[in-house]
This record gives sequence, C-alpha cells and structure tokens, in this order.
Amino acid sequence: MEADDTELGRLLADHRRDLAALEALRDRLAGVRGRGEAADGRVVAETTQDGALTGLAIDPRAMRLGSDRLAEAILRASARAARAAGERAADLVTPFLAGTPLEDVLSESGPPARERRRAR
Repeated sequence: MEADDTELGRLLADHRRDLAALEALRDRLAGVRGRGEAADGRVVAETTQDGALTGLAIDPRAMRLGSDRLAEAILRASARAARAAGERAADLVTPFLAGTPLEDVLSESGPPARERRRAR
C-alpha cells in the first residue's frame, strides 16, 4: 500500500508543478506584445498576439502621406506587430508542446518563429 501512496504523491506533485508552469505561461502570454513599423518607421504600432491594438505612434511627417496611404501604413504596421506578437507567443508555447500530439500540429503550421524571423 505504501508504494501506491508514494506513486500517488509523486503524480500529485507532478500535476501541481505542471499546473503552476501552465499558469505562469498563461500570465506570460497575456503580456505578449508585438511591434511593427511602416512608412519608413513613421508609423509604429503595438498589438497583442490576437491583433488588438495597444499602441500607435504616428510621426507628424506621416501626415503628408494623405489619408489613404496613412491608413495603409497603419494597417501594415499593425499586421506586422500582430505577426511579431504571434511569433513571440509561439516561442513561449513551443516548449510546452514538445513530446505531445500538439507538437505535430505546430510543426505542420511552419517553421518555428525564430527560423521565420531569420528567413526574412
């Protein structure tokens, strides 16, 4: 009976450790932000990994672009920021997926974020 109790205690400790690690990951993911630029750096956007805009800086010189080109630059900077945030989030999640069936799903979606950034 003691061996069963020891094994159960070990499993419970492992579960608590895994749960704490996942909670820490959740907190880190909530803080992930990406930064993107457009119009030669005159438009800078910051977003969460799901694309929610958290910051936008427009250099006064960008106003000379006209409304259509400025709107394009804002959208481009925002998309770049969201992509950067998504890559950061993937970098955080990848170690948790190693050795699980989800690792295959991630590998099917393309190379790790670090390799995608190097390829640019």
